[in-house]
Amino acid sequence: MVGMWISLLFIPKQIWFILIAFVIWRILDITKPFPANIAEKLNGGLGIMLDDIIAAIYSLTITHIIIYLFF
Repeated sequence: MVGMWISLLFIPKQIWFILIAFVIWRILDITKPFPANIAEKLNGGLGIMLDDIIAAIYSLTITHIIIYLFF
């Protein structure tokens, strides 16, 4: 839930933008780009939450770039 919330920060609340942010976040959450792959190895729930947050920050950045360039 936190990952999706961060992915949608300052993004216009239109269904297409929400879907774009969700798909990008899920892809990044599954593939675990650096440093999310390292953060995931932390003990307990901290690693699980931290890798979601890192993927969400990447997703937020990519979604903003897509909106800026194409809309």
